[in-house]
Amino acid sequence: MTDNERPMPARLSAAVAGSGPGLLLAHGATGSVADNFTGLIEAFAPSRAVVAADYPGSGSTPRTGGPLDLDDLAHLLVAAADDAGLERFALLGFSMGSQVAVRAAVLYPERVEALVLSAGLARLSPANRKVVEAWRAEVAGAAEPHPQPGALDQIDLLLRNDTSADLPRITAPTLVVKTLRDDLVLPENSDELAAGIPGARVAELESGHLIWEDDFDGWVRAVRAFLTGLPG
Repeated sequence: MTDNERPMPARLSAAVAGSGPGLLLAHGATGSVADNFTGLIEAFAPSRAVVAADYPGSGSTPRTGGPLDLDDLAHLLVAAADDAGLERFALLGFSMGSQVAVRAAVLYPERVEALVLSAGLARLSPANRKVVEAWRAEVAGAAEPHPQPGALDQIDLLLRNDTSADLPRITAPTLVVKTLRDDLVLPENSDELAAGIPGARVAELESGHLIWEDDFDGWVRAVRAFLTGLPG
């Protein structure tokens, strides 16, 4: 079987930790569970059942031969929650994972209790598209292969995605975490998310794109306060 014939995996590799109310995590393009969420899993596992899944070409999930599809990723992410026994869950997306999370919330509204969109976006503005295209060229031209074999597949999906029409359909309580010093997914993307999702709240962090490096404690506090404050 050639690379171009390799199918979408039936399941994503996933990390599962903790117990209690469910928290499902969707990582960013070129990232992985280990890259984006190690600290977050450790922070929330004492109080929640945390499930985080690697996209094709990240972590232990094999790369596909063809282009990735946003609906497929949303279905596979929710299947990871199924495998962990979670019927309902809060859903947190980081960067491109915010688009996966939004699509999952629209496809499975009865299962998503809350939505957290961190350093996220609905679609790339013309200015942000130039930034991401330059990033893709940098990844493609690097002397060493990217640690995640599916990195370019994931960036290409980010360049195609547009979830702006999904935003008004979201019914789950939503927190938008706006990273004010972000030069990859520009802060105005968070403004579009907040404006498009009914009743969305915003938490602003003095952070670049890599929140776990710039303001991890602030990220945890914002997410915890939001989830704790939801009606039981």
